[in-house]
Amino acid sequence: MVEIQILDKTDEFMRFIVRGVNVPFVNALRRIMLTEVPAMAIDEIVILENSSILNDEILAHRMGFIPIKTDLDSYVLPEECKCESELGCNLCRANLTLDFEATDKSMTVYSGELKPENPDITPVSDKIPIVKLAPEQRVNLEAYARLGKGMKHAKWQPVSMCTYVYLPEVKIDNKGCDACGKCVQVCPEEVFVKTDSGIKTQNELECTLCMDCVDACPKEPKPVEITWDETAFIFKIESTGALPVERIVAEAAKILDKKIDDFSDQLKKVMKK
Repeated sequence: MVEIQILDKTDEFMRFIVRGVNVPFVNALRRIMLTEVPAMAIDEIVILENSSILNDEILAHRMGFIPIKTDLDSYVLPEECKCESELGCNLCRANLTLDFEATDKSMTVYSGELKPENPDITPVSDKIPIVKLAPEQRVNLEAYARLGKGMKHAKWQPVSMCTYVYLPEVKIDNKGCDACGKCVQVCPEEVFVKTDSGIKTQNELECTLCMDCVDACPKEPKPVEITWDETAFIFKIESTGALPVERIVAEAAKILDKKIDDFSDQLKKVMKK
């Protein structure tokens, strides 16, 4: 039975423990979060005027990597839209416009200057610099954001970080430990602390399994034992802001479940032949 324990959570970051799974499962979940959970990104730009120092292609490239808030319930992937149009429709495309001119001094154009047609599809931050304009320079364009997947381009990745590690298990044999404190000195995560009653552990979840504490201990046999649970993992996930982090995990689990069902159906067809 799979168990999930949330350790830390905000809208854009979550750290949790998942128990009752193995490496292939958590690795598949991680890769799906990176490459197959859809997110919105600017995919096409019509530049009406650009007198800035940046070429049109560079300007378009910069705008493509601006994280865009995503509404998975209102939009569909272009390849799944019933409109079947290269231009798209209101179900598979969101429009944003940018019209900014520097007057008598140099000015920086930020993502907050993008004006969305749908107020729910906006940059995740107003402070992302796009281009710096000299006096009398102007940028005027129309941008079209679409859903996509990270497997096609990195700009559609909904996560900026997605990692997992084994759940560490730290044990100290107090009978064999002379409390020399060597493990306390070398541990980069301060998992050990020296007290009047001997060496104690703290922040065990922060252990990186580096084994420096074991190597530093002069006693034989080693009173410090570092192991890990092969059926439990600590996940760290950071969203770009395009989607709430819990939605990313939920969507990844749904996609993985569908892949397993599809594989099972294909296997059954093969077995019948």
